[in-house]
Amino acid sequence: MKIGILKELTPGESRVAAVPETVEKMVKTDMEVYIESGAGQYAYFSDSDYEKAGAKIAANAQSVFDQAEVIVKVNPPMESEINFIKANTTLIAPIFPVKNSNLVTKLNAKKITTFALDLLPRIARAQSMDILSSMSNLAGYKSIILAATHLGKIFPMMMTAAGTIQPAKIIVIGVGVAGLQAIATAKRLGGVVIAFDTRPPAGEQAKSLGADFVSLETSHEQAQDTGGYAKELSAEFYAEEQNIIRQYIKAADVIITTALIPSKRAPLLITEAMVKEMKPGSVIVDLSTEHGGNCELSETGKIVIKYDITIIGLTNLPSSMPVHASQLYAKNIFNFLIYIAPQLTNKQFDLSDDIVKNCLIMSQGEILRKG
Repeated sequence: MKIGILKELTPGESRVAAVPETVEKMVKTDMEVYIESGAGQYAYFSDSDYEKAGAKIAANAQSVFDQAEVIVKVNPPMESEINFIKANTTLIAPIFPVKNSNLVTKLNAKKITTFALDLLPRIARAQSMDILSSMSNLAGYKSIILAATHLGKIFPMMMTAAGTIQPAKIIVIGVGVAGLQAIATAKRLGGVVIAFDTRPPAGEQAKSLGADFVSLETSHEQAQDTGGYAKELSAEFYAEEQNIIRQYIKAADVIITTALIPSKRAPLLITEAMVKEMKPGSVIVDLSTEHGGNCELSETGKIVIKYDITIIGLTNLPSSMPVHASQLYAKNIFNFLIYIAPQLTNKQFDLSDDIVKNCLIMSQGEILRKG
């Protein structure tokens, strides 16, 4: 099986879908790996590193497309890339089909078999392939580092001859993978953390990391779907949620928001009126700006100051840590490839398998799943 790895074209992207370590493993399993020259340069992996691992270096993207039977990417393909993908090639990448319906149509028109890794089910067998969890983990970590950088205070309590400095108060809204890592990082830096989530099971996880937990009284079935993700709830519910959050954010130094709902707009949890009530100099890091934002004043891809509050809406935080982000992503990809390889070879896909059923969105000109 011939695997193609491209230089990512998305502006600001530093990650790469394979690293020398995973290339070496692929080659040992009889895969041929074609790497576009310079694909790993922003993650500090040179062409010679890949060659030593057994990859073939292609002079340009066209050469990769010409050789590869399977294309693996960090981001959904851009239109210029779709034009070069051969018919009947297999594409493995995050696709976000609901948001990118035109992309799905174009890929299907070329009969490109496509696995959308953003649709991996939350089951034990898929954990080692879960790109969203890997990248969310890094984003949660970086959100606290950004907050600490922009906050005019230190995080830990500090007792000095000049007096005692009180610890920073951090609120984390949304206790998924990103939220849990944000809690853990904030605690390591010495902050006092309060976590908030609609899902009762999230409370135990937050408390295990040393955070206090605030929850609305919703049932497990109401608050999350069968896959463990937060569900969209009523406008009245979110209004009540805002009122509860409001009681706590007035004393907060940092707020990290991570709340997302699959295929929906992120819930609005912090209104402009709530921002006005926060302490001057406080920081909000909104990790959901690409999906509408949890804070009303967040701006996608920007750091803004409103009412003396720094609001960070930067996107693709994992790309700011390209070495480890690429290593984790590449391991997820390798695990998925090994799992699916027998079916890829035969182009016979087992739709009774939850992993295949969830991720295989199109095959041989037929759209199997739209979201």
